[in-house]
Amino acid sequence: MADITEFINMLTIRIVSIAWGLFLLAWSIGWLLKGAPIPFARLKRTGQDLVEDAVWAAFWLAVGSSIFALISYVVSNVAPNPTVPQP
Repeated sequence: MADITEFINMLTIRIVSIAWGLFLLAWSIGWLLKGAPIPFARLKRTGQDLVEDAVWAAFWLAVGSSIFALISYVVSNVAPNPTVPQP
C-alpha cells in the first residue's frame, strides 16, 4: 500500500508543480499583453482573458490540491499498512 500511495503522491506533486508553472506563465503573459503600450484593443482583451483564466485555474488547482492532500492524509492515517509474511 505504501508503494502505490508514494507513487501517486509523487506523480501528483509533479503534475501540480507543472500546473503551477503553467499558471505563472499564463498570468505573466496575460499581464504583459494587458499592460503593453500597444494600440490593439483585441490584444489587450486577450491579455485580460489570460489573466482571468489563470486566476480561475489557480483557484481550482488550489482546491484540487487541498482535496488530494486531505485524501492522502486520511488514507495514510486510517488504512493499516499491509505486512508481507516472511517465509
